[in-house]
Formats: sequence, structure tokens, C-alpha cells
Amino acid sequence: MDNHYPITIIGAGLGGLSLARVLHVNGTEAAVFDLEADRHARTQGGMLDIHAENGQIALRAAGLHDGFLALVHRGGDATRVLDKRATVHWDETGGDDDNGDRPEVDRGQLRELLLDSLPADTIRWGRQATGARPLGDGRHEVTFADGSRITTDLLVGADGAWSRTRPLLSDAWPAYTGISFVEATLDEADTRHPEEAALVGQGMLFALDGGKGFLAHRKTDGSLHIYTALRVAEDWLDTVDFTDTDAAKATVLAQFDGWDDRIKALIAHADGALTPRKVNTLPVGHRWNRVPGVTLLGDAAHVMSPFAGEGANLAMLDGAQLGLAIAAHPGDTEKALAVYEEELFSRSEEKAAESAAGLEMCFGPDPIAQLIGVFTGGPEDSH
Repeated sequence: MDNHYPITIIGAGLGGLSLARVLHVNGTEAAVFDLEADRHARTQGGMLDIHAENGQIALRAAGLHDGFLALVHRGGDATRVLDKRATVHWDETGGDDDNGDRPEVDRGQLRELLLDSLPADTIRWGRQATGARPLGDGRHEVTFADGSRITTDLLVGADGAWSRTRPLLSDAWPAYTGISFVEATLDEADTRHPEEAALVGQGMLFALDGGKGFLAHRKTDGSLHIYTALRVAEDWLDTVDFTDTDAAKATVLAQFDGWDDRIKALIAHADGALTPRKVNTLPVGHRWNRVPGVTLLGDAAHVMSPFAGEGANLAMLDGAQLGLAIAAHPGDTEKALAVYEEELFSRSEEKAAESAAGLEMCFGPDPIAQLIGVFTGGPEDSH
């Protein structure tokens, strides 16, 4: 089997797939390697709001904007803001059209759209990259967990926060933000969990107080995707036995003593196991010196907190812009990478700063007033 590939992308997330697709429509094929066994190996998380300024630009470059519009969750941009007593402070009904600046789509469906747009042999599933090393003249060797190796002329790390490609460029490593999530799902919410469904509404719910909260949204399959957020020590999640779901629920809910039972029911009545997630970020303004034959995109380049809703959007734009740069500079990969990285660094620094500020807004003093101020352009009227 040939083990040399002109362009190698590590990671079949939204960013890596966007790059592969934009290259494809511009007449260049890439090999994508992903650690998952196949495209259906795991669920792909909840809803995403796809921004006109970045994510939608990427989808247009990929020739997939019309397909994206067909996936939009109409009304999914509805937003509710509650305090811990379940008092509603903001309740905005979502729009019915698909032409807004930030329409909502299911992350899994968006990934399927990208996967279906690529030649069948583009993705090499079950190939977990464990490291890479330079061979000179911009070429690199990549090693996989199964012991196999490949070489490539251009290596793109689209392999997430814990990228094995990043050390070729930078010694930065994600750091804990002080916030941990516990993720849960309520299936068939309208019929099986009608009270929780009514609480969340048709779109997104924020319930915030005292450095903690519940973030929830309705998915297109009728389920509710829940995140509890806690300002806790980095090792706190490690003390919880998530193999015992009932005990884990009790431990998490103990952190919400004094909160309204209607809110706590989002965890108490959740279906299936809970999933712990620490929120980690790279430094705002993370960048590196140009290294021949290798670059990064998405979380590998600029993992940030989710509190500006920019991670997936930036990953797709990164992939699209890199693909366009390669197409615009045929035969001059280094020029393409220099052009791409110059734009990458400036846009990711801006959005990472917004994300860091959003985290502090949600889990700092007066989070509800701060959040509604963002929605309205001014502080909440407390009278």
C-alpha cells in the first residue's frame, strides 16, 4: 500500500473536512486520517449556530451552503434566560426563516453533509496519529497507534485540542479555565420529559447564578442537550464516579443546592450516562513561527471556551481559507501557508478574547444582567 500522500489532514472534524472539501472542489485531493472506527462511531454533540461572518463563508466556499440551509432548525435561535429560582428574565422567540446571521443546525448532520460531499476513499478511519517528525524539505512522517507510518509533503493538524501535530510548531498546551461541564441528554423530550421541554423552550436556555449554571438546547431530533457548568478545581470531575449514573447525578446536583427543582430536573431526569468535560483553552493570541510543510487549524490552533460560539465556525473557516490559499498558489505551498497563517492568527486572537470574556460574563458577577446586556446592547433594566 502506498504510504506517501501529498496532502495529509489529521482529523475528520468540521475543520479537517472543510479543508478536504474545498481542496476537492478546486481539483486537489487530500488524505484524511481519523481515530474513530467509522463515521458513526460516536454522537457528534449538540446544536451549532453557524455565523454569516465565518461558518457560512466556509460552506459557500465548499459549495454546500444550500445543503446547509436544508438542515437549519427553524426557530432554534430562540433564547431563554433564567435565574436559579427559574424566574424568566429573557424569552426571545426564534425566527421561522433560514436566512438569519446565526441559524442553528445539528452538529452531526452538518458533519454528515461534509462527509457525503467527499469521495468515498478520502477518509482513513481507525487511524489514530500518535506523533509526527520532520524529514527535511518540508516533508513529515506521521506515526499511528497501530504502528503504521506515512510520509507527506504537507501535514495539516486538524486533530483537536490535544493535537499530536501541534508540537511540530508550538510548545503551547491547553490550560484549564476553571469551568467544568457535565453533559446529559433527555430523549423524546416533548413526550417523555414535557416539563423539561417546556422549561428549555424551542432553542437555547441559560440558567446562571453564582459561578455555575445550566446550559441547554433543543436538538432537531426532539431531544434536549444539557450542560451543567461548575466553577470547580481542575481535579473535581476526577473525583466523581461517572460509571454509576445515579451517584454521579446526586454528586452534580449537590452542587446546585437551593436551585429550583424544575431546573435540577434537567440532570435528575436525564437519560443514559453523564459525560464529564473540562473546559480548556490555548492562550489568547497563540501563534507560531512558519515551519515548512506543516500547519494547524481549528482547536489544534486555537482551542477556546464555547462562550462565544466560535469554535466550530472558526474551524470551518480555517479549513476553507487554507484550501483556497493552496488553490491560489499552485506549486508554492509555503506561500499558501504564510498567507493562511497571517489571517488565521489575527482572527483567532480576536475570537479567543471574545470567548474568554464570554466565560467570565457567564460565571462572574451579575451574569444574567451581563448576558441580557449582550442581547439588548445595554444592561438589563432591574426595575
